[in-house]
Amino acid sequence: MDSWRWTASRISLVSAAAVAFAVGGLAGCAARALPSYDTVPEFTLTDQTGAKFDSSVLRGHVWVADFMFTNCPGPCPRMSHQMSQVQDALAGTDARMISLTVDPEHDTPPVLAKYATYYSAKPGVWFFLTGAVPTLEQLDKDVFHLGDVDGSLYHSTRFVLVDRNSQVRGYYETSEDDAIKRVIADAKVLLKEKPIS
Repeated sequence: MDSWRWTASRISLVSAAAVAFAVGGLAGCAARALPSYDTVPEFTLTDQTGAKFDSSVLRGHVWVADFMFTNCPGPCPRMSHQMSQVQDALAGTDARMISLTVDPEHDTPPVLAKYATYYSAKPGVWFFLTGAVPTLEQLDKDVFHLGDVDGSLYHSTRFVLVDRNSQVRGYYETSEDDAIKRVIADAKVLLKEKPIS
């Protein structure tokens, strides 16, 4: 009888350890390692205040980017609302957001400033950028691999997550239900990483 109790007790301990290991393993999977894609080169554009925007202000920061245009009748209002949610969720951190126009002819700094105010963009945190078509095209097509700034106004609805070392670390399709939660969670993971000196 004692031998049976010892065996049953031993099996229970082993089972408990296996469950704990499995749960721990699953918890470890939640903080998944983020892949690393392209490096974002330095660039210069113009922000919503009309000031020169040098991408060096993003160096050492985690940031989220998207492409949009202010008179978009499609997904841009939803995307800008979602970016506002990201801004609010990451408030108190040094994360940054940038929204780049695919319609630089229409989206002048005053137009972008009005749009930024509508979405409660915090100055120095969320930048709306316009500028030379070749620079916007290079970023959209060659760096982020999202589309073209070719006058068609077609643009991706994905958000891009960039780490403190200017490495693209994630793409998020904003039409997916959990996309914004994942952007925020992954940004928080990257915020714990230190930049490479």
